[in-house]
Amino acid sequence: MAATFRSLRYRNARLFFSGLMLSNIGTWMQFTATAILVDRLTGRTTAIGVLTALQFLPMLFLGAWAGAVADQRDRRRLSMMTQGGLAIQAVALAVFDLTGTINLGIIYVLTFVLGVISAIDNPARRGFVTELVPEEDMANAISLNTATMTGSRIFGPAIAALLVGPIGTGWLFTINAVSFLAILGSLFLLDESELHRAPLAEKGGTPIRDGLRFVRDTPALFAPFVVFAIVATFGFNHNVVFPRMSREIWGDEFWFGIVLTTLSIGSMLGSLLTAGRRVVTLRWMVANGLLLGIAALALAWSGRVWLALVLAVPLGLGGAGFVTSMNAITQQLCPPDMRGRILALTAVAFLGSYPIGGPITGLVGDYVGLEWSLGYGALISLSAVFALIWWALGRDAHESRFDVLRNLLGASTPVAPSPSEHP
Repeated sequence: MAATFRSLRYRNARLFFSGLMLSNIGTWMQFTATAILVDRLTGRTTAIGVLTALQFLPMLFLGAWAGAVADQRDRRRLSMMTQGGLAIQAVALAVFDLTGTINLGIIYVLTFVLGVISAIDNPARRGFVTELVPEEDMANAISLNTATMTGSRIFGPAIAALLVGPIGTGWLFTINAVSFLAILGSLFLLDESELHRAPLAEKGGTPIRDGLRFVRDTPALFAPFVVFAIVATFGFNHNVVFPRMSREIWGDEFWFGIVLTTLSIGSMLGSLLTAGRRVVTLRWMVANGLLLGIAALALAWSGRVWLALVLAVPLGLGGAGFVTSMNAITQQLCPPDMRGRILALTAVAFLGSYPIGGPITGLVGDYVGLEWSLGYGALISLSAVFALIWWALGRDAHESRFDVLRNLLGASTPVAPSPSEHP
């Protein structure tokens, strides 16, 4: 336990993660309420898929640029600006809903605005996490950041499920707007003298291409990154599927929030298990990817809500462990002045893939079947992870790139590539 939460020895980390937890509870309340509202207005899985696409489309196009911006600027100040913008978006959504003027078009526009602000916020806020603690605790802080984000998902959807009937979606949006005071307050109260600031990247040049070249030319990152992008595209579309499964299979929209809550319990466990590891290896990432795919495949045809609640725990555990592992591995291997860009590229691969996977999942749900809308992604994810295992282990041991991956799969410490190992 002491190793898992070692980053909380630092006051700045305690302040930041406390504010982030409270704010993200409100954020997940809003996400859940928005999906329920769109389902009420349309009754179609495709509409929720479009909502997901609009939320994450800006990340696909702006994410890499936003990572370069985060590397060149004060990440704390940039995070305060973006969090303020997200609060204004929540206020606008609440006003339209409470005044009875909300419609699908307004929801789509405000969701796109949310996506633009989040694309800039993501690398700035996640990059700033690495400045809260010394270098030796960086992987732990990154894992605790994911645990905080997933832990808030335990409470947010459950609160939304309980309150959406009595008070309506508009007041849930209002609560989210108020919750941003927590993260803004924590950022304001941080002791700047205790921050471990990374050197700012120089402005100009080709920062995005430099980041892409680093991933391409680092054997320990390239293959995992490709597999991560594939699994992110097709294996994480639960928010598209669960609202419709709640109505059509589990019998009540109430179960959407409850299943998300149990999934989030698993997600927090996966993040904390990763946080407890001094060094995160590819073996750990692969194991979590396999768990994610198997659990999703089982949940797709579980049928009964009680079985879905049970299977949601390993689904969340595998998903969070898979994502947290990728984030930790990249930060263990990349130079400090490139962290924002590399984090942005992983965010583009993960969040930016939703505009592709979300609508496809919605179409599968409407025209093939709800079970297959979850099952097809599980099969693709499992295939990608098995391909990574084959790629790492099924080649001549004398080829340097495979040596690096073989070492990562079996070693307790990461192997940083030397210039001679570049392809």
